[in-house]
Amino acid sequence: MAEYSAAIKARLVQRLVGPQAVSATALAHEVGVSQESLSRWLRAARSVGEMPPSNKQQQRPPKPQWTGAEKLRVLTEAAGLTGSDLGAFLRREGLHEVQLTAWRTAAETALGAPAGPRPRGSPEAQRIRALERELRRKEQARAETAALRVLKKKVQAIWGDEAEPTDPRNAR
Repeated sequence: MAEYSAAIKARLVQRLVGPQAVSATALAHEVGVSQESLSRWLRAARSVGEMPPSNKQQQRPPKPQWTGAEKLRVLTEAAGLTGSDLGAFLRREGLHEVQLTAWRTAAETALGAPAGPRPRGSPEAQRIRALERELRRKEQARAETAALRVLKKKVQAIWGDEAEPTDPRNAR
């Protein structure tokens, strides 16, 4: 069994804790020290008070339970925010953008509104386009009818009443 200096032990124990921590097994494979030794050194360092407790040992506060009113407040406040403003808002509220998106989708579904923009081929969009085509067709027909009435009045004014025969063969 090899003896290791206190400095080496401290350096290896430091690699086992913190945000960049590696597992004792992975570190054992990397440096050639047994996993049992590394775990023992870590326990010893913690018992002396030299090391903070690991993330697993730290007591995490329970996740806040958001009420519907709180979710609605967050959604309305976040509605006009983009980029870094949205990021700062989410950090302040303790949320992730994924949660915000899920809440927005749930709210839109509950309200009966489709989630996101309507696709171009949706039934509502197709019906609107069909009605607009029909309206344009009817407006063109009305304009043609009005033009024909105007022409008819001009013809009557120039050639007289239609009841009068204009063809000499039809004359008595």
